[in-house]
Amino acid sequence: MKEKDGIFLINKESGPTSRDIVNQIMKKFNIKKVGHAGTLDPFADGLLLISINHATKITSYLENLNKTYLAKLSLGKQTATGDLEGEVILEKEVPSFLNASFIKEVFTSFVGKQKQIPPMYSALKKDGKPLYKYARAGLEVERKAREIEVYSLLFLSYENNVISFLATVSKGTYLRTLGEDIAVALKTCGHLSNLTRLKIGEFSLENAASVSKISEEQLLSIKETLFFLPQIHIDEEEKNKVLNGVPLKLNSVEPLVLLLYENSALALYEKGLKEVYYAKRGLYRAEN
Repeated sequence: MKEKDGIFLINKESGPTSRDIVNQIMKKFNIKKVGHAGTLDPFADGLLLISINHATKITSYLENLNKTYLAKLSLGKQTATGDLEGEVILEKEVPSFLNASFIKEVFTSFVGKQKQIPPMYSALKKDGKPLYKYARAGLEVERKAREIEVYSLLFLSYENNVISFLATVSKGTYLRTLGEDIAVALKTCGHLSNLTRLKIGEFSLENAASVSKISEEQLLSIKETLFFLPQIHIDEEEKNKVLNGVPLKLNSVEPLVLLLYENSALALYEKGLKEVYYAKRGLYRAEN
């Protein structure tokens, strides 16, 4: 495994942190360079992309992909963390008039671009310190609202004051905060009692495996992982230029391309003026 680069599709169970999963992969395969693309809250389960070796260089491109979640929003109680693990800080009556039609109408109002203030219980940093550390100390600090986009909200069911729904959202969207905001729009309060990440871009939970069951054969290569980027095959002369970070003239109009040599990922190149592309990120192994 030390000689391989790629991405594992991991089915994370509820409980461990994303960092815990990274540590488990490091131990299982005896590799030191491991990362993840997009934190999944400890209480949440579902798809987590784990990168190893040179593939840790591409995690930022995976983090930018849209995410799809299956969520359950429990109405009537708000917690400090926005999920079922936090202390209850507010209780409100759930309106008796709530029904599927009204909930769907409220959902419609949340679809689109909007500003969202990140929750205190998050890994975002303020002055170099994670927000959750301030929260655990009983402190609330100012957070800047960030632009997010909710691409779709699909109502599934409403029973016993619990709404089940599917959400497809942009990078940086906190489902816990979205759930709280939806509850307020429904004239009550609430928290997420369940959250499962089903998809990251086109990567699906259906193709994932637990850490205990994942095998080396399930590793996706960098080429396979970056299938959503335009891919250009280059010759040996161009390869030698790429290894030295030399700009290339490519017959492409795409802003970012993945260069392949002998069907293996070599580098990411970014478009400059006219047809000239410049080195963005090297992915090549010297021993190749």
